[in-house]
Amino acid sequence: MAFEPALRAGSATPEADASGLRRLFASPLALWIAFLLVHLILGFLAFHSVGEPLGDVYLVYKPWAQLAQAGSVVGIQSDWVYPIGALVPIMLPLLLGASNYIGSWLTMVLLLDAGAFAVLTIGRRPRQLVAAWWWLAFLLLLGPIAVGRLDSVSVPLVIVGLLWLTLRERVAVVMLTAATWIKVWPAAVLAAVVVAARTRWQILVVAGTTSLILVILALTFGSGWHVLSFITMQTGRSLQIEAPISTPWMWEAAFNRPHAFVYYDPQLLTFQVTGDGSAVASSLMNPLLGIASVVVLLIGIRAVRAGAPMTRLLPTLSLALVATLIVFNKVGSPQYITWLAAPVVSGLVYRGRAFRTPAILVTCTAALTQVMYPNLYDFVLNAQPAGLAVLTARNIMLLVVLGWSVWSLWRAAHPMADNTDELPIRVWPFRALPTEGEGAGMGTVDDDDAVGDGFPDPRHPVAGAPGPLETKE
Repeated sequence: MAFEPALRAGSATPEADASGLRRLFASPLALWIAFLLVHLILGFLAFHSVGEPLGDVYLVYKPWAQLAQAGSVVGIQSDWVYPIGALVPIMLPLLLGASNYIGSWLTMVLLLDAGAFAVLTIGRRPRQLVAAWWWLAFLLLLGPIAVGRLDSVSVPLVIVGLLWLTLRERVAVVMLTAATWIKVWPAAVLAAVVVAARTRWQILVVAGTTSLILVILALTFGSGWHVLSFITMQTGRSLQIEAPISTPWMWEAAFNRPHAFVYYDPQLLTFQVTGDGSAVASSLMNPLLGIASVVVLLIGIRAVRAGAPMTRLLPTLSLALVATLIVFNKVGSPQYITWLAAPVVSGLVYRGRAFRTPAILVTCTAALTQVMYPNLYDFVLNAQPAGLAVLTARNIMLLVVLGWSVWSLWRAAHPMADNTDELPIRVWPFRALPTEGEGAGMGTVDDDDAVGDGFPDPRHPVAGAPGPLETKE
C-alpha cells in the first residue's frame, strides 16, 4: 500500500525504543539527576518520617562530637562502642557549627556517595552502569536509614575499595582497612579479599600496617586499652529486637508469654528483648558467629583450591560473609542492611547477569526493612503482630540471601560453562595497562597503572574460567 513506507518511516521500532532507553540510562545527566533526586528524597524522609531516622545523628553522634570538642574524647578517655576511626566522620560535621550538624552530616554522606557513584559511572561501562542504577534503587527502597547512621559512611568506602582492587590493590586495601576502623563489618570483606587474592600475604601486611598506624596514633593521644574497647563492649549485650535470633522471643512478647518483653538499654542505647532462654541464646551467638564465619571461609578456600576465578569468588564470598555477620548477630539494627550493597555492586560489575538473583533478593530485603523501620517501628517496639510480621519476613529474606550466597560459593568450586565474568579495564580514576598495539597516540602509561598483583589482567581470560570472557552484556 502507498502509505506503508511513510508509516514505517515515522514509526519507532522496538529496537529503536530499546536503543533510546539504553542511551537514556547511560546518559551522565540522567544518572546524576537520579542520584540527586534519590538523596533529596532520602533527606526529606529522614526529616519527616516517623521514628526519627536521624535520631542517632543528633542524639548520639552530635553529643559525642561536642564532648570531644570539649576535651572528653570517647575511645580515648573512655571506652567506646565504635572503633577509633569513627571519630573522624562524627567530628567532621561539627566544623560548620553545632547548629548545622544534621545538614553537615547529610552533606558528608552525599559527597561520599557521590564519590563512589563517580567511580561506578565514569567511563559508562554497561555493567558498572547497571550496578549504579541498582545502588540507587537499593538506597531508595531502604529509605532514610541509609543516610542516618555511621554505616552510610563506611559503605561507599567499601564499594570503592572493591572496585579499585584489580587496579590499585594497596590503595584499595588501605581504604577497606580504614572503613573497618569506622565500622567493624568491612573486616568481612577484607577476609574475602585475603582468601580470593593470590597476594594475600601482601594484603595482610598492608591491612596490618594501616591498622597499626591507627592504633599508634590513638595511643599517642593517650587512649590506652580504650582503643580496643569496641570489641569488649559488644560481647556482653543482650538480644536486640531486630536481630533474626530475637524473632521467637518477639512473638512470645506479642502473645504476652511470661517473662517475655521488650526493654530499653540506656548504656547501649538500644531496644532489646528478653524471655525464657534468651540469655542462653545471647551467650551462644558470638561463638556461633565465629563458627559460621569459619565455615564460610573454608568453603571459600575450597573454591580457591579448585581454581575458581577471583571474579566469581570475591563478590560471592563477600556477600556470604556479610550475610553471616548479619544473620548470626545479636544486634541486627536496620542499617546493617546497607552492608549488603557493596558485595552486590561488585558482583554486578564482575559477574553481570549471573549476580541478578542476589541483587533482587537484597532489594526485597531493603524494601521490607524500610516498611519495618521507620514506618512500622512503633508496632515492633510494642510487639504488635503487624510490625512483627514485616520484621519476620525481612529476617527470612536475610536467611535466603545467606543461603543463596553459601550455595553459590559451594558451586564456585565447579567449572561453569556459561562463565561471562569480566574485570573492568578502567575504574575511575585508574586504568589498566594497554595491550600491545593499543593506546597508540595516547601517551605512555606509567607502571603505576598496572593491574594489582593479586588479580588477573582484565584484558585476558580470568584464571580458572573455561573460556574467553564475554565483554558485552
